[in-house]
Amino acid sequence: MYNSENLPVHIAIIMDGNRRWARSKGKPVAFGHKEGAKTLEKIVRYANKIGIKYLTVYAFSTENWKRTEDEVNALMFLLQSYIEDYSKRADSENIKVQFLGDISAFSPKMQKGIIDCTNRTKNNTGITFNIALNYGGRAEIIKAVKEIVQEVNNNQLELKDINEELISNKLYTAGQPDPDLLIRTSGEIRLSNFLPWQLVYSEFLFIEKNWPDFNEEDLDKAIEVYQKRTRKYGAN
Repeated sequence: MYNSENLPVHIAIIMDGNRRWARSKGKPVAFGHKEGAKTLEKIVRYANKIGIKYLTVYAFSTENWKRTEDEVNALMFLLQSYIEDYSKRADSENIKVQFLGDISAFSPKMQKGIIDCTNRTKNNTGITFNIALNYGGRAEIIKAVKEIVQEVNNNQLELKDINEELISNKLYTAGQPDPDLLIRTSGEIRLSNFLPWQLVYSEFLFIEKNWPDFNEEDLDKAIEVYQKRTRKYGAN
């Protein structure tokens, strides 16, 4: 069992394997995404219960638009329904929901759902649940650089003022600690453009299970593995 006194403050998850899981069961891809959404809600609730302060998940990347039109449309429908429905439950469970990414690419109805969910839960004091939607790590850094250049051009900043803290404060995760632990399911061993700035000193854990099969016990085991590691931050 993990030590409840030494929990990771911030856990990031790449929820991989919904499609693989569905195909292995002879089901359509959309079914895998629906089951993955159920797993996500279960894990957020459990993480909140045990005292994790931040949970960030990769829900839809900037590259996911390249999938088939049918799958993208099904994902958009699922995400919109999920956000509208989940904001009520998150609010009742004291969960603060935030979104990372460029939401301007989504439909006006979905954008409204995202804004309403954020506003409805903004004063909650439990876990901060970050949902990365239309998120790309390199795009996030480019956005931050453009904002800094604009401020330099406007004489609001000098070059000597540019440091890691400034850049971190221009990212979608501004004001939050970097993830202590990254979990990726389905056996893939890569970051896929997820939080490249924030994950530089995170511990990585790659799990063979597909995301719909991930459960509370798997999160407990991940925390146990994390607690057995020594984080050196390049010191040794």
